[in-house]
Amino acid sequence: MKTVFEALRESHEIQRDLAAKLLQTSGDSPERHELFQQLKNELFAHETAEDRYFYIPLMMTDSGLNITRHALAEHHEMDEMIEELSDMDFSNPGWIALAKKLSEKVHHHLKEEEHGFFQQAGKILGEEQKTALAVQYKNEYQRYKEMKKDMLVES
Repeated sequence: MKTVFEALRESHEIQRDLAAKLLQTSGDSPERHELFQQLKNELFAHETAEDRYFYIPLMMTDSGLNITRHALAEHHEMDEMIEELSDMDFSNPGWIALAKKLSEKVHHHLKEEEHGFFQQAGKILGEEQKTALAVQYKNEYQRYKEMKKDMLVES
């Protein structure tokens, strides 16, 4: 049975791969649009499910509060970069510079989660909770992956 940490890591690998591929693209190309859309959808599905089935349960404990605040702030920063990239002309030289910043933020965030937050969370969450959250996270993640971010109404 998978734990929530293993489930989250699967999406982390996809994010790293897509971010790396995106930085190899140039100009207003179909490839850049496609990879950006994939990364955007991946980040959105992952973040939404992770917030709900990893960070919110942690937030209920005193020791989990700080890591949760920090992680949610970083999710927000990444969302803002995604919005900016979505609104920018894909052939603008500033686009790839911002995409590089986003990639760095994604890598930093994932490393911090995997090498810090997961260890702390491992002490907070019980064994049964770790597997139960994995199932809930996976279901939610799949649901959002199928929806695609642009189909969701911005609130």
